[in-house]
Amino acid sequence: MHVKGEFKIKLTPLYATLEEIDKQKYGRSKIDKQYSGDLTATGFGEMLTVRTSAPNSAGYVAVERIEGSIQGREGSFVVQHVGIFNRGVGTLHIDIVPDSGTGDFVSIAGKMSIRNEGERHYYDLEYSLP
Repeated sequence: MHVKGEFKIKLTPLYATLEEIDKQKYGRSKIDKQYSGDLTATGFGEMLTVRTSAPNSAGYVAVERIEGSIQGREGSFVVQHVGIFNRGVGTLHIDIVPDSGTGDFVSIAGKMSIRNEGERHYYDLEYSLP
């Protein structure tokens, strides 16, 4: 199954400043999201980041719990993000954590992709349920 829509995100740094070691900046942020479209939900989690001294090179990992509804089904599931940016060229993997589903999403599996267009953020979720 396949659903898509838009989301709003608020990142709140969990430290007053980024920690810098050997010209690399490390950060930790709280994630708050509001999903609309085919997935009507809220998301929350945490993200760890590193920005290197090379322009536009960075990495991040995050864990996010998404709770809401998809086409009349309600519950929650967890996604894990892994992103790498190599001088501006990015790869991003967002997978549903196995056995993280609750309610109508028990045994959900799949992956999500996101894209940004200026200040707007869009998701595309491919998933399966038994």
